[in-house]
Amino acid sequence: MTDDPTSSPLAPPATGKILQCFSGSFVAGTIAMLAYRMMLSIAANFAARPVLTDNPAVANISSAVRTLVVGMAALGAGIFGLAALGIFLLGVQLLFQRLTGRPSTLRD
Repeated sequence: MTDDPTSSPLAPPATGKILQCFSGSFVAGTIAMLAYRMMLSIAANFAARPVLTDNPAVANISSAVRTLVVGMAALGAGIFGLAALGIFLLGVQLLFQRLTGRPSTLRD
């Protein structure tokens, strides 16, 4: 490890890191919106095509599988949405630190 005077721990965050946060937040938010729309499409498709059977075991299993499929799509949308929010807030924090000149606590 060499000591680089340009990247001291008390320097404000680089503009590249701030842009990476906002672009990463945009990508994660886009994936979250796509996953949410996919979940709505899957749920509408399942609602439009009910399972026609007289066997209660088949009805219970198909209901459980449909619930799991919609739940997994919702979980993916929620995780990516929370990641997008967290990365966006990190970008806001880094931007605030850059504007106020406070030292960054992030390490490379």
